[in-house]
Amino acid sequence: MPGLKQMPDMKQMRLLGIVAATAIGLYVCYLLALPFLPALTWAVVLAIILYPAHRQVEERLRNQNLAALMSVSIAAVAVGLPLIFVAQQLVREAVNGATYMEEVIRGWNTDAFVSGYPRLSAVAQWVENQLDPAGTVAAFVQWLTAQSTSLLRGSINQAVMFVLTFYLLFYFLRDRESALRGIERLSPLRTAETAYMLSRLAEAVHAILIGTVLVAAVQGTLGGLMFWWLGLPTPVFWGLAMGLLAIVPVLGAFVIWVPAAIYLALEGAWASAAILTVWGGVVVAGIDNLLYPMLVGNRLRLHTVVAFVGAVGGIVLFGASGLVLGPAVIAVTVSLIDILKKRLSDQPEAELTPKRDTKPSRQSGAAPSE
Repeated sequence: MPGLKQMPDMKQMRLLGIVAATAIGLYVCYLLALPFLPALTWAVVLAIILYPAHRQVEERLRNQNLAALMSVSIAAVAVGLPLIFVAQQLVREAVNGATYMEEVIRGWNTDAFVSGYPRLSAVAQWVENQLDPAGTVAAFVQWLTAQSTSLLRGSINQAVMFVLTFYLLFYFLRDRESALRGIERLSPLRTAETAYMLSRLAEAVHAILIGTVLVAAVQGTLGGLMFWWLGLPTPVFWGLAMGLLAIVPVLGAFVIWVPAAIYLALEGAWASAAILTVWGGVVVAGIDNLLYPMLVGNRLRLHTVVAFVGAVGGIVLFGASGLVLGPAVIAVTVSLIDILKKRLSDQPEAELTPKRDTKPSRQSGAAPSE
């Protein structure tokens, strides 16, 4: 009968309609969440990092609301407020440092320095006429001053994002059990496969945040100490700058210490320039090559080039939060490929079970991977 033939078609049309409506709804939800992506990202990251300590607080207080409130309060005071203060002070110190460099450049006697070298004199004259180093530094000072003013004006937006991050962190810590159950219920993967994927996410967050920040802190400290020992101005600021630049892919501490070494050489302090060059090229860079593979590469289980592309691409797409999101997305994608390979090769599901110390079960430290 024609009516009987139309029934499956109607069911398929309705199913396609539900799928289309679901896809549209997910896309709209993505658009709604996009403005809050930085807050969501850092809230999840902090939840993963703070969970072991929070679990101990929760065991002592035996009250989920009070324990989450105490953990969030401690995190806000110990992590959030110093970061905001450092960001604002960093721009102010940059203005002072750049102003000092402008004065030094304007005070240089280039003619006396290259008077015995006619070719160098011509090159120096061309650089001074074409590039105008003093004018360039002066423009940089004006730009930094404008950025400082803009930073103060945007303090309201920063405060809102700061409050929202820790507001979300409260619920991520308190409701982690129901969040994990919801992920397991909604996930199309098997239970062991979901646990494996979440464990890779937790590993990526731990490796990127703890490893990268720790390596950058060591590099900034070593660079700042050398600046102080050599008598260079504002060593604390330049140490902070080297630490922050060490976090960003492509850039690094060399962006600061190489111009400083050139400046010392131009000033005639050849010994200091050589010491700074050796210190920066061997010690500071060596720390990166030694500690980063140990703290990040081995735990992330991604090739250096892949992790680099993930970090740089993440920053381009998502801003600062992309430093974590980029490699994390790649790590999760690789875990999904592993799951697919196991499915296609009919290997036992147990082989995907993560190690005991990284399994995102409700008894492990990787649980708040919502």
